[in-house]
Amino acid sequence: MKTLSAIASLGAIALTLSTTAQADVVRVGFASEPYPPFATLQSDGSVTGWEVDIANAVCAAAELECEIVTSSWDGLIPALTTRKIDAIAASLSITEQRRKVIDFSDKYYQTSAAVMGAKGDEITPTPEGLAGKTLGVQSASIHQTYAKRHFPDTRVREYQTQDEANQDLFAGRIDATLADILVLDDYLASDDGELCCDMKGNVAHDESILGSGVGFGVRKGDNELLERLNAGIAEIRASGRYDEISKQYFDFDIYGD
Repeated sequence: MKTLSAIASLGAIALTLSTTAQADVVRVGFASEPYPPFATLQSDGSVTGWEVDIANAVCAAAELECEIVTSSWDGLIPALTTRKIDAIAASLSITEQRRKVIDFSDKYYQTSAAVMGAKGDEITPTPEGLAGKTLGVQSASIHQTYAKRHFPDTRVREYQTQDEANQDLFAGRIDATLADILVLDDYLASDDGELCCDMKGNVAHDESILGSGVGFGVRKGDNELLERLNAGIAEIRASGRYDEISKQYFDFDIYGD
């Protein structure tokens, strides 16, 4: 009886440990659309980029086993709320509109939104400067929301990916595109970007749309995961790991003020 009791106890302990280990596996969602230098889906199914490296570092610091899961950009929040993933790490800006649906960690970077247009075209990133123009934006992005609110006299054309907007700008089918300045800088460094386009400047910041930085998105009420992600962000910032990773991609402080 003692042997059976001991076996049963060991089994219960093993089950508890197994359950705990499973609970520590966090499915982190990234967009399947390319968004260099933050994240790009490779042909073998892996995802690479600065944001992937940062997410992995945060997970390691928080002692979480993070599994990368990809989804279309506009499917990430639905995937989170329906429990197909546990967190989002896809340059998701912290906005009040999104806070109505999900919770956010502390920010892990912050950049500005800017307009890129054809060389020689005297466009300014203002309602007057874009009046009568055709502006490309990524569908379901904060830049789409911004364009529709702040550029009422501009034709806004939506694209599934920023790459598609860039291609149409190169081909002359649109006049400009609005996106994160780092994404536009990355394109301008390419052969096509250097040939066709230049930066027209940052748009006026509207925090109610553009948010207060980028953070991990988590389900409402998932406070334990939120606290661990916040602790992980704080640790890699304090240890220098954040700067070590960032210097491989950027020559400036992407964290922001």
